[in-house]
Amino acid sequence: MTGRRDALLWGLVGALSFLVLAQGYRLVTDQGPSTWMLLGVALVVWAVASVGSAVLASRLDRKRRV
Repeated sequence: MTGRRDALLWGLVGALSFLVLAQGYRLVTDQGPSTWMLLGVALVVWAVASVGSAVLASRLDRKRRV
């Protein structure tokens, strides 16, 4: 259970980092995609980062056992 929670939290860190960078871009350039589009992309980033961190954690765990 802890591994799943850790993966979801790493996904959240990735999604929030993306949103911070996107908002910074919007502030500097005064243009950019809509808020709904950014939220959609952030959800995709969350999913990909969560799956990626879970896969990486399992591979590292397997490597430690060998």
